[in-house]
Amino acid sequence: MTDEDQRPATTTDGGVPVASDERSLSVGPDGPLLLQDHYLIEQMANFNRERIPERQPHAKGGGAFGTFEVTQDVSAFTRAAVFAPGTTTEVLARFSTVAGERGSPDTWRDPRGFSLKFFTSEGNWDMVGNNTPVFFVRDPMKFQHFIRSQKRRAANNLRDHDMQWDFWTLTPESAHQVTWLMGDRGIPRTWRHMNGYSSHTYSWINAAGEHFWVKYHFKTDQGIETFNQDEADQMASADTDYHQRDLFEHLEAGEFPSWTLHVQIMPFDDAKTYRINPFDLTKVWPHADYPLQEVGKLTLNRNVEDYHAQIEQAAFEPNNIVPGTGLSPDKMLLARGFSYADAHRARLGVNYKQIPVNAPKSPVHAYSKDGAMRIAHATDPVYAPNSYGGPAADPQRTDDGGRWAADGEMVRTAYTLREDDDDWSQAGTLVREVMDEAARGRLVDNIVGHLLNGVSEPVLQRAFEYWRNVDADLGSAVESGVRAKADETDPKAGEQANKARSSMQDKA
Repeated sequence: MTDEDQRPATTTDGGVPVASDERSLSVGPDGPLLLQDHYLIEQMANFNRERIPERQPHAKGGGAFGTFEVTQDVSAFTRAAVFAPGTTTEVLARFSTVAGERGSPDTWRDPRGFSLKFFTSEGNWDMVGNNTPVFFVRDPMKFQHFIRSQKRRAANNLRDHDMQWDFWTLTPESAHQVTWLMGDRGIPRTWRHMNGYSSHTYSWINAAGEHFWVKYHFKTDQGIETFNQDEADQMASADTDYHQRDLFEHLEAGEFPSWTLHVQIMPFDDAKTYRINPFDLTKVWPHADYPLQEVGKLTLNRNVEDYHAQIEQAAFEPNNIVPGTGLSPDKMLLARGFSYADAHRARLGVNYKQIPVNAPKSPVHAYSKDGAMRIAHATDPVYAPNSYGGPAADPQRTDDGGRWAADGEMVRTAYTLREDDDDWSQAGTLVREVMDEAARGRLVDNIVGHLLNGVSEPVLQRAFEYWRNVDADLGSAVESGVRAKADETDPKAGEQANKARSSMQDKA
């Protein structure tokens, strides 16, 4: 018996064996096709429908399965089963770029999504984060506009640096994140060599009902490694899927990347008086005030088998919270609690949580009913309250993730300006105290290269001022770099720039 004889027989999607994968039914060898060739029709119809809308944003990405093992006792701060000492939980991870489409190079300068789904014994817990500890905006009203500014211009369908800098320079709160983006960590060498952060502040609740504020930090055990701009550009030309390929091949070779989870923990009442608004997504908590505390280790050890089914259809959402965890008054986080689930319903259908990759491992006793692609059976009674034995809500759970909402003073103070709540200080600290001289030089080069790519003169002027607000020397170096490069590439523009500088000096 040959290997071919042992292969399974091709069937239709209904399980019926088919006679040929190569020939359609027709009247004679050259005759018209027959409508009763249901297998041909099934193949063509399925092909016409096999693409679903890509994510908006975070369309380009990939991931893998793994485990999370708790290595330290944090039960004093949370009663969540997923963080109980010694617990091991299955995890799905997805990494992504923000602005690029599905076919874009994954080595573009862009923040990276770092999303995790923990299949816990109490339901799914998701952490939807990035490889940076902050973000560009603090209010969800600005989010849609920010993403549109990073995408494509309506008139020519081209990505446009002028559009990006126009938004950033009119949004001072973006400075901290843009400094991260234009620095070395703006282009990770691989997904394995970058950290992941919740960025947002979340809440933890312990067995006694005490609340704490937390930030999650997944620190890569492989060490931080990055591409410089030239290396990233070369890789984008050589292999647009380099990050995806790197993760897949390392897992296939049995080389499993890992990250150690640390958290920063803030006592509940500290948030009312802390010198930085702890719910501002554009700010970090200095580690000197709230040091990192180890929790456990995330290890990726299994590639997906079907990218579409297990990655493209994977749905992460920050409102997947389990007992002992919760959200916070962070406006962006609260808005994401709605927008992510709403995006999944639009892209994947209302029953997206029944897709196997999204389905919890714990029992589901819900009152959801019907809708497109409903897989799980709805059983009577399908309403609540009822007197026929349907599932009943647990009153002990009601305060878990939202007790802070009843604290009016906390909500009011969450959005008031604090002593150190300006938009520039933390970005300046990053430049002056975290980056060394060589890193600052690369930061200037990266900014200059980005600004020279089609940014208009009025926006350039705002950009120079933007970087002077971050750091005076940095802003001057950026302007000098842009003007010098313009002189080299366009003598006429250089002559005009010199006249403009002379004019400004005369006025001064």
